[in-house]
Amino acid sequence: MSGESDSAYEALIQFLYRAPVALIQLQVDGSIEMLNPMASQLLMPLSQDGDLVNFFQVLQPYAPDLQRLCTNFKPEQGLICEGMRVAVNENQRHHPDSPAVLSLGLLKVDGNRLMAILLDATHEVVREQRLLASRLASAAKLDALTQLPNRAGALELLHTMTQRTRAPSGDDCAVLFINFDRFKQINDTLGNEVGDQVIVLVAERLRTTVRSSSRPPVKRTSAELTTRVGGDEFAVILDGLADRSVASRIAARLLDRLSEPYRIGNHELTCTFSAGVRILDSEAYEADDLLRDAAIAMAVAKAGGGNRFEVFRPQMREDALLRGGMETDLRYAIERGELYNLYQPVVGLLAGGKFDPVAGVEALVRWQHPVRGVVGPVEFIGIAEDCGLIGAIGEKVLEMACRDFVRWEQRLGTRAPRLLAVNLSRAQLSQEDLCCKVNAILAASGMEPDKLQLEITESLAAQGKDIQEQLLRLKELGVKLALDDFGTGYSSLSSLHLLPVDTVKIDRSFVTLAGTSRHHEVLIEATVKVARSLGMNTVAEGIETAQQAAVVYAQGCDKGQGYLYSRPLTGEAIEEWLSKMA
Repeated sequence: MSGESDSAYEALIQFLYRAPVALIQLQVDGSIEMLNPMASQLLMPLSQDGDLVNFFQVLQPYAPDLQRLCTNFKPEQGLICEGMRVAVNENQRHHPDSPAVLSLGLLKVDGNRLMAILLDATHEVVREQRLLASRLASAAKLDALTQLPNRAGALELLHTMTQRTRAPSGDDCAVLFINFDRFKQINDTLGNEVGDQVIVLVAERLRTTVRSSSRPPVKRTSAELTTRVGGDEFAVILDGLADRSVASRIAARLLDRLSEPYRIGNHELTCTFSAGVRILDSEAYEADDLLRDAAIAMAVAKAGGGNRFEVFRPQMREDALLRGGMETDLRYAIERGELYNLYQPVVGLLAGGKFDPVAGVEALVRWQHPVRGVVGPVEFIGIAEDCGLIGAIGEKVLEMACRDFVRWEQRLGTRAPRLLAVNLSRAQLSQEDLCCKVNAILAASGMEPDKLQLEITESLAAQGKDIQEQLLRLKELGVKLALDDFGTGYSSLSSLHLLPVDTVKIDRSFVTLAGTSRHHEVLIEATVKVARSLGMNTVAEGIETAQQAAVVYAQGCDKGQGYLYSRPLTGEAIEEWLSKMA
């Protein structure tokens, strides 16, 4: 038996000697009783004087709380710590081979002894740090809400796509830039939480629809990716297309799929989107330029009414640069007083082709650009809406118009117009302090509220409770309201009674055809009858011929407006026109 015991003990000693980890037996005060060669190898570089008498003293500079940790461990035996990291700063190392990080485990064997296990964890920590850095880098390129690659990820993918060698044919690439047409309305009316849920659903539809739409034409499906590049903006990257037309087909398919209703709780939402398609050509482009070009094409699609896509053309980039320049110029235009009003008469329709010239005037803004000359609203109102200047422009137009109107009253007396019409934009109607601003302008000019008519488009008037409440607040000021361009928006004759307006302006598209189309003549007649039953006036817009005037008068229109009577005139010219006609 003695021989067997000796052999077992010798085997244990050999194991301890050869073990690839540091093993140390010590007393509870830290005095080292036994250690193996690996322990000496790890501890010796850490000892300031080469003394390995006390374990706690050796590790004191690196783990000062270690002895207290052991002292506070009250059980007679058990695991005190496991995998405890002990960092050795570079300025604390006494030898170049000193470990940077140790992993320490301590076991209490009984009331007098401890066993310590040490590992050099330097390489493991470096590996963990690299893994963490890689994960952080990946996270920085990932959108947290949709788990799609974000803008940085999209640019990286585009860069890879632009750099690879492509086959001579059947290997085209494209990027699609997709944007909500009216996402802000969802957030404003239903809240950001619902908006976020819609974004997630849109992302999932894009992900699944691209896959189903692009096969078999897409050969390299690994680069067929959907990304979220902004709040309500997505980019779809397509690589290895059989031909360029595939990108347009995919864009059309995506818009169709995205326009299907979204069910969020009790809400069923129908959304539309605009998209821009940028197909890579033989020229070398930076990834950022490609994404920008696709976004420019998307903006063109949105400006065209939305719910459509456009394929990028180089001319679009030049137009976008011009637009950017106009935005800058427009900011200065307000400060420099380059905006001014023209006024188009609104006449009362009388029998025999006669008319009342002083029924009213409509203010129409123009921009006297220092280089381009006179710029019409079609060219700059959209820019003003996009860059947040439309509110300031609207206030300026109203101030100038009210001031001119009061001057005409003072100069012309009974020959002055009885009503002033001024258009309101979507942005102005969304301003909480709109009524305060209108009231202040009226007070400053001395104009009577009931002589001001604020006009909004039919599509805008039908856009929900908030708009309705704003209109009612304006009515409380005493001003009149008109529904502009009736017949082109979302209202119907059956819902006209729901709108708090005094006047319905029949769109010029009906008036233009009234002389030759019985259908349009009937529509005008029905509109007039419904409006009159609700106590509303009617104005026929765009009258250019005596025949058109006769038709709308025969159908009962109260007033008319158009080139037959006068083109828009300056404030001084309108005075002369009124003096001559009245």
